[in-house]
Amino acid sequence: NRRYDSDYKTIKKVLDKKLLGEVVEAEFHFDRFREELSPKKHKEIPGPGTGVLYDLGAHIIDQALQLFGMPEKLFADIRIIRPLSKVDDYFEILLYYPNLRVRLKASYTVREALPGYILHGLKGSFIKPKTDVQETMLQAGKIPGGKDWGTEPETEKGLLHTEIDGKEVREYIDSEQGNYDDYYSGIYEAIRNNKPLPVTAEEGENVIRIIETAFKSSKAERVFGV
Repeated sequence: NRRYDSDYKTIKKVLDKKLLGEVVEAEFHFDRFREELSPKKHKEIPGPGTGVLYDLGAHIIDQALQLFGMPEKLFADIRIIRPLSKVDDYFEILLYYPNLRVRLKASYTVREALPGYILHGLKGSFIKPKTDVQETMLQAGKIPGGKDWGTEPETEKGLLHTEIDGKEVREYIDSEQGNYDDYYSGIYEAIRNNKPLPVTAEEGENVIRIIETAFKSSKAERVFGV
């Protein structure tokens, strides 16, 4: 469903339009500040599928794979930082592509967050806060739908600094509208009308492959092929 976040949809649009030229570096963050353990026990009790890499990491890994494909290899640093934590609550993964490096990071000890997305290409850069509002709206009891659903505040626009038609451009880009309902509509269309699945089993498997390779890399403290 994080493919339907407003911030991710915005950076995808920038890349689809090739506004940065060839992308050579990207950094995605999914950070939170949480001193106490989550009341959701499946997140905090050691066992298969627990910890921040499976919880938050799966989302930005999937986004990176959607944008750039499977990497050739990776290096990972996965840690337990909070004194009370029993599962990983910090990770950094570096994905290696032939002409691109993608860094993915998440932590539960970030009180002042960095931008969610930092992209650098041979023509320019795009920096975007991670500010999709749908989760917050759902927690507040709001019902999905309407023109304001998934719409970010004007203050959260991404900064584009690039060159277009030989002219330097530095401006803030309007964010795309987020809408998780598009995922469920895609599931409906796949079941009822034989349309392509919005997320395939192979795509899910690739995310798990990255996660499990990351654990191996962190334990061995070396680069692994994917």
